[in-house]
Amino acid sequence: MATIVVGSFFGIIIGTRLSSNLRDTVIFGLGLFTLGYGLMTFLETSNPLVPLGGLLIGALLGEWWQLEKHLDNVGWFLKRNFIRGEPSEGTQSKFVEGFVTASLVFLIGPMAILGSIQDGLTGNYELLAIKAILDGFASIAFASTMGIGVVFSALTILIYQGSISLLAGLFSQLFSSAMIAEMTAVGGLILMAIAISSLLSVKKIRTASFLPGLLITPLIMLVLERFF
Repeated sequence: MATIVVGSFFGIIIGTRLSSNLRDTVIFGLGLFTLGYGLMTFLETSNPLVPLGGLLIGALLGEWWQLEKHLDNVGWFLKRNFIRGEPSEGTQSKFVEGFVTASLVFLIGPMAILGSIQDGLTGNYELLAIKAILDGFASIAFASTMGIGVVFSALTILIYQGSISLLAGLFSQLFSSAMIAEMTAVGGLILMAIAISSLLSVKKIRTASFLPGLLITPLIMLVLERFF
């Protein structure tokens, strides 16, 4: 959260002086790191067929449930109901636009869910730290055009990600170490998809459709542990 606050004030002060080439290069660098981190996470699997099955079954469910579309609809719903008029109509409208837009970008995405679950189940906050850095750089760009409202999006992130982490922590006793390891491997694959799709802009991938794989993979491991 602190990175968003710092990045926002940094963006307000000197955001307009940063060249687009510099911003793009930094984002690409973060994308390469995220890709490498995702690969490193996936390589921790002890049975590659388990995350493969979880990812594919999860993708089928994600497309069936149209998760990508629903997440987009949530964003549009919030914009329609909370942003009244164009930013040029006044400071208040600009403040709300900055708050809502930044909140949507930082919250509606697989990395926020994946990182919070990982933190709640294992206490490993590395992925949330990576997301915080990404959010910090993104907030520079947002704040330079939308103003101080971007700063307050940190409050929604604290509540949203904190709630998911606490919920995951409540169910952590139900997961064996093998279940967590394979679920983490699926998370690594999803992380690589985020890097390829959103950060490196290589090819658009409907990453939200893979999220059910985080639930399917532990179930596969549970069946294997009980019956094989």
